[in-house]
Amino acid sequence: MTVLFLCTANIVRSFMAERILKKRLAKIKRSDVVVSSAGMIDMQGTEGDPAAIKMLAAHGYDSLSHVSRLVSEGMLEKADWIVVMENAHRQRLIGDYPQYEEKIRLLKSFAQDYDGINQDIRDPYRQSVYNYRFCFSEIYMAIDGMMKCI
Repeated sequence: MTVLFLCTANIVRSFMAERILKKRLAKIKRSDVVVSSAGMIDMQGTEGDPAAIKMLAAHGYDSLSHVSRLVSEGMLEKADWIVVMENAHRQRLIGDYPQYEEKIRLLKSFAQDYDGINQDIRDPYRQSVYNYRFCFSEIYMAIDGMMKCI
């Protein structure tokens, strides 16, 4: 199985989700799931956001080697699940690549308390530590639900 996380620039949310899922899978010795992340705008080669790196490190995740990359059609084609952070990402992908619509999922839809209304995991970029904590928590809880489906 291949999971591709997408967000706007691949320097905060999708990269945090990638690290969280990889660690969770390693804990249960699941090596049959390939996890990666990318961005929808070209920030290729930009290092991960320092506040996101700090948040991940505070929770025991390695994140020091991340650099962003731009999503390609090849990545979308290979992925079994294309997991986005916002409905706007989903709509843009469906508009540009309608053939992958059935693969595209909102990360928050995996969360146990998902109500279908509050669909987005908001970008905390350059906001307060509280916003980064909240984002990390939302991603972590959604990945909890995702683990039951993988």
